[in-house]
Amino acid sequence: MENSTLSPTVDHLRATKIITDFLGRYHYRRVELDDEFSATIFKNFLDTLDPTRSYFLATDIARFDKYKFTLDDALRSNNLLPAYSIFSTYQKRVEERITYALLLIEKEFDFDKDESFNIERDDATWPYTLEQQNDLWRKRIKNDKLSLVLAKKKQDEIKTTLNKRYSSVLKRTNQLDENDIFQLYINAYATAIDPHTSYLSPRSFDNFEIRMSLSLEGIGALLRTDGDHTVVERIIPGGPADLGDLLHAKDKIIGISQQGEKSFTDVVGWRLEEVVELIRGPKDTVVKLQILPGDKGDGAAVEEIAITRNKIKLEEQAATKNIIEVPQGNKTEKVGIITVPTFYLDFNAFQNGEEDYRSTTRDVHRLLGELSAENVDSLVLDLRSNGGGSLIEATQLTGLFIDKGPVVQVRDSSGHIEIHKDKDENISYHGPMVVLVDRFSASASEIVASALQDYGRAVIVGETTFGKGSVQQLVDLNRFGRKNDANLGQLKATIAQYYRINGESTQHRGVEPDIPFEAAYDKSKQGERGLDNALPWTKISPTQFDNRHISKDIISNLSKRHFERTNEDEKYQSLIKLYNLNEALQNQTELSLNQAKRKKTFNKLESDRKQYEKLIGLNESDEGENSDNAASPDISSDILLIEAAQISADLNHYWSKDAQRMVVQQ
Repeated sequence: MENSTLSPTVDHLRATKIITDFLGRYHYRRVELDDEFSATIFKNFLDTLDPTRSYFLATDIARFDKYKFTLDDALRSNNLLPAYSIFSTYQKRVEERITYALLLIEKEFDFDKDESFNIERDDATWPYTLEQQNDLWRKRIKNDKLSLVLAKKKQDEIKTTLNKRYSSVLKRTNQLDENDIFQLYINAYATAIDPHTSYLSPRSFDNFEIRMSLSLEGIGALLRTDGDHTVVERIIPGGPADLGDLLHAKDKIIGISQQGEKSFTDVVGWRLEEVVELIRGPKDTVVKLQILPGDKGDGAAVEEIAITRNKIKLEEQAATKNIIEVPQGNKTEKVGIITVPTFYLDFNAFQNGEEDYRSTTRDVHRLLGELSAENVDSLVLDLRSNGGGSLIEATQLTGLFIDKGPVVQVRDSSGHIEIHKDKDENISYHGPMVVLVDRFSASASEIVASALQDYGRAVIVGETTFGKGSVQQLVDLNRFGRKNDANLGQLKATIAQYYRINGESTQHRGVEPDIPFEAAYDKSKQGERGLDNALPWTKISPTQFDNRHISKDIISNLSKRHFERTNEDEKYQSLIKLYNLNEALQNQTELSLNQAKRKKTFNKLESDRKQYEKLIGLNESDEGENSDNAASPDISSDILLIEAAQISADLNHYWSKDAQRMVVQQ
């Protein structure tokens, strides 16, 4: 075993014992700590350290192979030395590679040569020889330089930027301490069980608490790490990023500049918490970001945007209403639109007994009353990009549209099943209803959509949803420690799973729409289905509920009219083509290192994009509103929402004449 300057502490050993015991006893997925599971931990740890498989050599991996089937035994005996040994080699390889990269940055490259760079190396083999590794890094630096050339940066500026970038990678790697290694390794173990289980060291938890307390004062974006890049996971409704519509899901943040600064700090290769620290700041200050737009692919030029930090205002996150008028033969029907960006509840006000506390259900009930006064004929509930929130609100919101009965089943790790029910007999809306979802609709959104689908209360349209049907709990490890223990950190563990009232899980599969609005994207890479070690789809016994399914004939007729209408709709078809273009760009695996070819390809893609946008009626800053963010207040160009309204109007013709008018219980 190699000598390492870093080694685990007594606190790490104590925390390991508590974590392995807790996950073994209480995690929803009962995983056997055996050789097969050891191999998964081994892979996770190597992927965490070297996700692009460019630092380690194949000979390193062969030398580490002695740990592949023994990490289970090591964890049981609180032996953390294998992780620190592997990390010791990693530090050496980073120093070697960065030293070589800094030499390459000073060299000139031939951008007329016809060669390409593989940007998708998640499953690539580690280079067998130093020559292969050097060539990989030559192409990597060449690609970095070409990207900056295409962004019209001068040679001196390019060299300065890349020198800072790679010097920063080395500096940050050398600054990692024994606590960082412990967190990386324990998370390799935790995420081998499921992707939502994780360990937070005391320092990381402090940062987590700060982020949570300041989450309403920033730019309003959830971020994640992907290789060397910080990627936008989701835009928070009501935040500055959402309202400004300049930053979108899948954008990569590569540089950050504070108000008053002339230059950008390159953050490629930085740790996520360090990037968050730079983005976070006081209200009303400006942060500038350099981004690689996610919908333009890795070959796109760098773009610069400015966002004014602000609090995420409740009124911007709150449910809103609109009306769309839909031509139906010789008349026009009014379709009410209620958009729910998140499931919120002012819990403190609720606990204190305040009568006017805010909640999703209360706001939607009020909006239904307002739409009733305007005599709408049908309704669309827009849950696109709604990532979830309060389970209480999901249950009560569903209750606005059903008599009473079960909404969702929750099974814990012991197998106990709790049924969450709507106990209020009042119904706020009796009429025809469509629920619009997309691939970003998750958790509580999936509970509502699936319940309304199971009751036959609504037609679900849009994309297959995210598929997150699990429940997590945050556990303070010091609860299980000794009085004189130091702060051992926190554990977020999956302890339960959601099930539909028909017995099927929303986990992994998500909610499949009755009428799909799907572009040509790979579902297996989206949402929960694209996460390693995600809990599988399972099924339990259904619960008793009043099943009044909308007949297959009605769904078939609605689908037929939808396809006939959209096949002839130039705007709808252009939008689907734009989505397909974006999807192809996001899934590209290679980039040409020939400047002329790269530029030609990019120009062709941009030309196609602008053509589609022109046909759709969007300008460049508007294009994301139908996919990555909640529906814009200006719904006139929201093609998918308009089509959902068309389906809702069609559904009205099949509805019982006794229940055609909206009724709001006061």
